[in-house]
Amino acid sequence: MLFSIASYPSNSEEKTFPENHPIVPPPKCENNLNELVYYNQIEVQNLSFASGMAKRNEEKQPVVFRVNYKKSEPLVQKFIDYHECAHHETGDIDRPHPPRNSFDHLMNESIADCIAILRLRDEDLIGEDDFELLKSSLAKDMKKANFQHITIESRISNIDNCFLKSVSKKDFIGGVLEERNLKN
Repeated sequence: MLFSIASYPSNSEEKTFPENHPIVPPPKCENNLNELVYYNQIEVQNLSFASGMAKRNEEKQPVVFRVNYKKSEPLVQKFIDYHECAHHETGDIDRPHPPRNSFDHLMNESIADCIAILRLRDEDLIGEDDFELLKSSLAKDMKKANFQHITIESRISNIDNCFLKSVSKKDFIGGVLEERNLKN
């Protein structure tokens, strides 16, 4: 695969690519150890959707890789950033990674989705119209990525339920960290 990487800290200026969506600036993010999370922008040829990955880089810094963000709506980009940030905030990155599609893996993904939508709701103050746009755009991108229909429906249902929760992102994360014995 061909790709390019551009590194920049949180809250950088917006970047625009011709005939694509503008890339939103990355949000501020700190992990559960209060370390600043860095963002790396990656462009992959022949990939028609955006994705992200949270991990530690070679220098052991917490990082979010933002892949092909120009291919998705700005709301989806923000959702992915918040989702990947949530993996850092909940300590997922420093815990053993569960097998793909196992209960624990799917639970980590559901928790990250919940935190992402709570952040969009409470910090970005998205309304019903933007919420519907996010869900339809996310479903469209998941279909491009060959996710099964049942998986897409399940994810959208989880996001719906979390959007309606009467809990803040901070309290939700606090509960996750307490359950995992990671609360400071």
